[in-house]
Amino acid sequence: MSNQIIRAVCPHDCPDTCAMLVELDASGRAVRVKGDPENPYTHGGLCVKVAHYEKRTYHKDRLLYPMKRAGRKGEGKFERISWDEALETITARMKAITEQNPQSILPYSYAGTMGLLQGGSMDRRFFHRLGASLLDRTICSTAGMFGMRYTVGASVGTNPETVDQAKYILIWGSNIITSNIHLWRYMLKARSRGAKIVTIDPLRTRTGDQSDEHIPIMPGTDGALALGMMHVIIRDGLQDQDYIDRYTIGFDALKQRVEEYPPSRVSEITGVSETTIERITREYATHSPGFIRVNYGLQRHAGGGMAVRNIFCLPALIGSWRYPGGGAVLSTSGFFKYNYAALERPDLIQGRPRTINMSRLGEALTNANPPVRAIVVYNTNPGAIAPNQQRVLEGFKRDDLFTVVLEHFQTDTADYADILLSSTTQLEHLDIHRAYGHTYAMLNTPAIRPLGESKPNTEIFRLLAKHMGFDDRCFQDSDEDLVRQALTGVSGVTLDELRRKGWVSLRIGDAPFAEGNFPTPSGKCEFYSERLKDLDPLPTYIPPREDRISNPALAQEFPLVLISPPAHHFLNSTFVNLFQEKELGPTLEIHATDAAARHIADGSSVQIFNNRGSFLARAVVTDRTRSGVVCAPSIWWNKLVPGGRNANSTTSEEVTDLGGGATFYDNLVDVRLAD
Repeated sequence: MSNQIIRAVCPHDCPDTCAMLVELDASGRAVRVKGDPENPYTHGGLCVKVAHYEKRTYHKDRLLYPMKRAGRKGEGKFERISWDEALETITARMKAITEQNPQSILPYSYAGTMGLLQGGSMDRRFFHRLGASLLDRTICSTAGMFGMRYTVGASVGTNPETVDQAKYILIWGSNIITSNIHLWRYMLKARSRGAKIVTIDPLRTRTGDQSDEHIPIMPGTDGALALGMMHVIIRDGLQDQDYIDRYTIGFDALKQRVEEYPPSRVSEITGVSETTIERITREYATHSPGFIRVNYGLQRHAGGGMAVRNIFCLPALIGSWRYPGGGAVLSTSGFFKYNYAALERPDLIQGRPRTINMSRLGEALTNANPPVRAIVVYNTNPGAIAPNQQRVLEGFKRDDLFTVVLEHFQTDTADYADILLSSTTQLEHLDIHRAYGHTYAMLNTPAIRPLGESKPNTEIFRLLAKHMGFDDRCFQDSDEDLVRQALTGVSGVTLDELRRKGWVSLRIGDAPFAEGNFPTPSGKCEFYSERLKDLDPLPTYIPPREDRISNPALAQEFPLVLISPPAHHFLNSTFVNLFQEKELGPTLEIHATDAAARHIADGSSVQIFNNRGSFLARAVVTDRTRSGVVCAPSIWWNKLVPGGRNANSTTSEEVTDLGGGATFYDNLVDVRLAD
């Protein structure tokens, strides 16, 4: 008897959203997870993190039962309880709090799963009906999202499946080989046809190694480089004036603005030579179609939203949107028209609750009015990933804070829980997915029954609603009902077709903006955005808050810029407990010049510090990062590293210009030998 094969989807926070096949043996146990070779975009490939996903589901440390705290907060001691006791304990506490002020209850979730059901359906309904504080989910991508919104209208861009037709490729702040591997295949095909691949990144990553050219830029200055490129394009008459006249607004004002950013000035800001700025601009503008892959690291600075806006002006300036393979992409999620309101039910919101920015969790837990008296954490691990870690953990230690955590493993955050609930993994529940790196709607079918007493997030929030006494009909919706509701917003995609194939193309076309049709108020690419008049309606440069130019006094005390991109074997803080040995412990990549000035040798134990906190790592002396920049591949669990702190002990709760996003890489530090 042959083993059964179930179609599934990778749930993790990655643009590729890979199609998977789960193989079950005769007993119904998942014995293998592999990529689905029939998927038109992912072609059967899986990254090293997900290729053995079944081992994560069956891991010996997997949480399988509800538990309650049996020690001090943060100590990580728990005892098993029944679901009835867990639900009664939680809802009794919530009822008492809501009698005084339901806004004192805070949901806190993000992208531990990208599935719409387990990540943003029954949970939203529950907290809306409760009257809890709303959460502004800003921690990753909102700056870039708003930068695109004010320029091209939404999170849209080039059809990734056409990138093999590009003639010039700029990879801007993205380590494709680690975090977007399937797009690399299209880029290599383009290179085989003569395209040049150029990577712009403060760090020479695996992708930089395999590009034709790597351009090291100072962190947080990407917006200035884009302005300098626009200056050269317009100065030298390299723009596509016909496309500009037909499909953009604000060109004359833009032309005047970019006169302020000649290559000489931009070179001083970015650390990129004038010669390089002139050359790559001419190459990009004259090898049509040009394609730009932007990623989220470059928008994690004070001016991150404007930086993305500036970059997205470039394709319209040279008319590369006309052609398959031309344009730019940060996210394709805006092409998906799922009925999010039907899933989340904002009509259930009670009163006018406040909104709390998740990037300022430390402030919310220690200084909010009214105070946060209960927090429910799911699909995230803020004890490790939230900025200003010292303040966040100070908040979680509060004896008067009631903390509920839904998890697969006992993470840093789980150690602070009063009640710990065991949730299912992707192999155990139904979900529907959008992608932000391709344009296929995808369905995840549960392959196995939930292990132990684990429950899907949707079921946990249904039960909480029942125990709260909420009798609204929407809390009776099954997961299949939720999928059907989500699909009411998508033309040409049905649940039956998703079940048959596992995915359905949105059919956006090879060059969706060849004739404009941008989802902006004007229908055009907006060099000038009236909606930005309170900030600056034109592209501009907003420097980092912590920078040698904008804050020289701070830079004298803490002269190094710290960036903390994903480690190759981690995805945010997911997989850390599984693959920590492969990363060989926390490291800090430091340029030889900076290391020598501090008497640091390769392999030295070092302390990275600023006025917010510190953490320990092993020094890797390298030429991969430029002088003045250090890199700590992340995000480690605190409990698994020497010193018990990770890079977020040094990050701040300051937010971006657009979208209120986190500014993880706007972070000055210094480094010294550890005691």
